[in-house]
Amino acid sequence: MEIKSDNPEHGFQFPGEFEITAMGPAGSGLEDTIPSLLEAADLQVLRETVSTRESSGGKFVSVRLTFLAESREQYEVAHAVLRNHPEVKWTL
Repeated sequence: MEIKSDNPEHGFQFPGEFEITAMGPAGSGLEDTIPSLLEAADLQVLRETVSTRESSGGKFVSVRLTFLAESREQYEVAHAVLRNHPEVKWTL
């Protein structure tokens, strides 16, 4: 599924694939936790897209992945689920 629009002013188009990034302390297991949280919220995670990156100082890790959202509500649920996790400090 690919997001396409003939008008760039349309914004997000649903259903679609969306990328999300969550950041938190390194060594906290977020690499496994983030995809599992989204799947527990009935969102389809494209597991092959999961990637991680440590901060330059090694204190934090970012986890980036793509998920499918059928509606704006599902998109917002994804962000809310991650923001509510105590180890997640930021989402993009």
